Amino acid sequence: MASLGWAVTLSVLSAASYAGAAVAQERLAKNGQRGLARWVVALVLTAGGVGLHVIALNFGTVAVVQALGTLTLLFALPISALRYRTKISIPAWIDAGLTVAGLCLIMSLSVESAGPSLLTSADARYLALITLILVVGLVGAATTAGPRTRAMLLAAAAGVAFGISSVLSKAVMAAFTDDGLENVSMVQAGLVVLLGIGGYVLSQLSYRGAGLAAPLATVSVANPIVAAIAGVVVFHETFRFGTEGRVVVAVAAIVMTLGVIGLARRTTVPTETAAAPADQAVPAAT
Repeated sequence: MASLGWAVTLSVLSAASYAGAAVAQERLAKNGQRGLARWVVALVLTAGGVGLHVIALNFGTVAVVQALGTLTLLFALPISALRYRTKISIPAWIDAGLTVAGLCLIMSLSVESAGPSLLTSADARYLALITLILVVGLVGAATTAGPRTRAMLLAAAAGVAFGISSVLSKAVMAAFTDDGLENVSMVQAGLVVLLGIGGYVLSQLSYRGAGLAAPLATVSVANPIVAAIAGVVVFHETFRFGTEGRVVVAVAAIVMTLGVIGLARRTTVPTETAAAPADQAVPAAT
């Protein structure tokens, strides 16, 4: 299988794992973070998603792999429909089509950078510092915002952390495949872990009082945008057909974002009254 094929396959599996983890996280938040089984499920699915995602980064560009991460919301749609016993509407299918169309355009125009995707420790620290400033700023703004805005700001902070974590993960994987474990920077590996944990905690906090849709959509949009920009700046990733190709990719990103936002609206968590029958049908985790 070609590199792009591996990248797509692993990214799709990663997105499915993340979608399951997001549903488990939302249930945790709804139940006051209680339930050992829910924590185990959320952590295992998240770990699986992370592992598949990191491996996928070794086969494709950051732009492609991160864009495929938006499929998380696409997978969350049927999961949400099954949980709340609702039908997937025609507009939801249209939104899904927009998301997939945008993804296909981005994948078809993406080109791997000419050189290896390596970073010096100094560059990694600068990247981490910029990330920290962005994350702290978003979290600070969230402390004075209303519940829904607070959730979206925290989710955006999580998306930034996840996006840069993916960029650093690609650098770590490139160093490992280039010259073995001794060539891997412990600084970069440590930053990957810290940003990954930080993103997970922030995403978990974002679900409190806001349901599944808005936070997941915000993460799904912020993550690939931040990572793609960083990939272009840091690894000099580019797209086919020069300026024209970049314009098409920008349009594809807009189309994909509209699809993701639309999907978020279709996965809005019902009210407690409407959700009660579905919740009763699901055994409580302990």
